[in-house]
Amino acid sequence: MARPPIADAKPLAIEARGLVKRFDDTLAVDGVDLSVPEGAIYGILGPNGAGKTTTLRMLLGIIDPDEGVRRVFGHDRPHDVAKLIGYLPEERGLYPSMKCDEAIAFMGALRGLPLDEGKVRGRELLENHGLGYAIDRQIRQLSKGMAQTVQLLGTLVHRPRLVVFDEPFSGLDAINQGKLEVMIRNLAADGTTVIFSTHVIHHAERLCDEVAIIAGGRVPYAGSVDAARDRIAAQVRLETREADGEWRTALPDDARHDSKAGGGHFWYFPVPETGVEALLKRLIDGKAGILSLSIERAGLHDAFVEIAGEAAARALEEDNAMEAIR
Repeated sequence: MARPPIADAKPLAIEARGLVKRFDDTLAVDGVDLSVPEGAIYGILGPNGAGKTTTLRMLLGIIDPDEGVRRVFGHDRPHDVAKLIGYLPEERGLYPSMKCDEAIAFMGALRGLPLDEGKVRGRELLENHGLGYAIDRQIRQLSKGMAQTVQLLGTLVHRPRLVVFDEPFSGLDAINQGKLEVMIRNLAADGTTVIFSTHVIHHAERLCDEVAIIAGGRVPYAGSVDAARDRIAAQVRLETREADGEWRTALPDDARHDSKAGGGHFWYFPVPETGVEALLKRLIDGKAGILSLSIERAGLHDAFVEIAGEAAARALEEDNAMEAIR
């Protein structure tokens, strides 16, 4: 059955329908659909090996899909708009003998920016990002984090309208991760579309307007972060002084209970259909000794588990653990 044409309801930086990619007998990507609005921060979230990098490479025209359609700024051939795109691959690499400004200018030249203009812009970028002292240093003289920053600046030197980062936070310490988050927000504020892949949920939750959750080469969810979180009912977090009493009948049968050393009892359960007002009255009348009560919305991690399954969530956690010890 033929797929319907891609609709042009609103400006999209990237749109894809039914992307499929096989490598020999391995089905790496299996029918991926994506729609990325212009100016959005869009995350592709999933464990290593889920198909994130293959999907990005198809979107950018680095490899062609075996099936499906992809467009970048309305063009079926991404190479036709290559000058509008900045791409930071997961595999970092710069010529070690180049100086920092030369490396940035070279990367810009690959996207059509004249070398002289690239060197001027490169020096400005290095100064603006606290690396002015390293302008004339060779790449081999830089720390790993500094070299990654130089490559990142080279991705941006030609002032692209679309920036695609593949696992950009990998290998960065907490300070440089924070700087990158600020940079991503600033790019989006200037109207640049930012897409990044990640296996770290909190980066996606903090930064993204929309996410695509990918597992096993498929996308079981693509949409706003808020809509993903809202798939799980909000939870009541109740702390009481008393452990038992008639008031306990006000709590649902499946309420989870935890105690803390030195007193205090915590109860977790979905918000009752009748709301919390009636619940509060029964707790007060029953002398439960309310210490605190809050309604907590599900996080993106909980949504990921709900959408992608426990196995994918465990793989994500293992990836994070491996990243932490590198």
